[in-house]
Amino acid sequence: MNIFAVGGAIRDDLLGLAVMDRDYVVVGATPEQMVAQGFRPVGRDFPVFLHPQTQAEYALARTERKTAAGYHGFVFHYAPDVTLEEDLARRDLTVNAMARAIAPDGALHGPVVDPYGGRRDLAARVFRHVGPAFAEDPVRILRIARFAARFTDFTVAPETLTLMRRMVAAGEVDALVPERVWQEIARGLMEARPSRMFALLRECGALARILPEVDRLYGVPQRADYHPEVDTGVHVMMVVDHAARHGYALAVRFAALTHDLGKGTTAADILPRHIGHEGRSVDLLKPLCERLRVPNDCRDLAVLVAREHGNIHRVRETGAAALVRLLERCDGIRKPGRFAEALQACEADARGRLGFEGSAYPQAARLREALIAARAVDAGAVAALHAAQPARIKDAVHQARVDAVAAALGKVEDDGSPDHR
Repeated sequence: MNIFAVGGAIRDDLLGLAVMDRDYVVVGATPEQMVAQGFRPVGRDFPVFLHPQTQAEYALARTERKTAAGYHGFVFHYAPDVTLEEDLARRDLTVNAMARAIAPDGALHGPVVDPYGGRRDLAARVFRHVGPAFAEDPVRILRIARFAARFTDFTVAPETLTLMRRMVAAGEVDALVPERVWQEIARGLMEARPSRMFALLRECGALARILPEVDRLYGVPQRADYHPEVDTGVHVMMVVDHAARHGYALAVRFAALTHDLGKGTTAADILPRHIGHEGRSVDLLKPLCERLRVPNDCRDLAVLVAREHGNIHRVRETGAAALVRLLERCDGIRKPGRFAEALQACEADARGRLGFEGSAYPQAARLREALIAARAVDAGAVAALHAAQPARIKDAVHQARVDAVAAALGKVEDDGSPDHR
């Protein structure tokens, strides 16, 4: 029995990056031998075992054969005579098809096992598929796109890109299960430059199959006063990358990705204006979230931002009553944390344009000030004052918030009056 660390751990170690997780392959063992040494079996499709002390996963060396379309259409073969090289041959990219032996104390030792040129491609900063078996698993298209978002100085080998396009044309991407699509998209959104993931998916044709709502934004012009070379698709990618640079949460990054979906359905005769695109964005976003099984927190924030980002951008010209209505529509008084994330997404939208990266976004400060004032109102005390007329309580609480916001902004104003501060 020989144990090897394989895949990403070896790649990252050679790149001088911190190794967060290790995958282990066991060569020359049977399931019975693993159990006899205290390992606990957990694999369903093929034998995977948990280490008795560390609980790390150890998989028996295996080969796999494609038997049906999609992600689950595989038959696995494992036996003591399956070699390490055969196990590495089933992996996606050469940079992920390397291994090193594990000493009894758990340390890496010995030379890097590199039968498919992974070290060469690391040096050249190239993603290259190991062999034709790459085409058997459509998840690999998503994975390589996610790697492109993480390793921003890598390119995809031309032959690998060609193979990805053939996979899309063959319908392999259409067989992906929604949960796995969301998992990979979500992980890619959390990488350093998410735009590279979507650029590669679009280049191979997969974006139109996985996220057609995003794909159709490319080529749609922005407003005439924006830079003409930045269409809506490019703008959305700049917004997502801004959110990534600032370390925003997944929900914020997803909201950044989906805030302008309605612009892709703008009638040609009114371009470059986008009248009513917020409502169309929400109409497209809800079924998208249902289709991909997007978690509720990401869905709810994205819908809020798609619906309200235009109103949030305009709050410098908004009076106290309209500000309070906005806060109440966004449920900001009850959920200030989610509202703070909405402001992050809106700021990313405002600054995700050529020449705007370092610009100020005073709308966020104005709304934070208004929210503090509105939340300071004691709704219970206001309700007590109107106990004899319960039907008036809601309006009284609202008016108390308007008065508090107006005072906090330094004036008393009528609904809709401009802010001249």
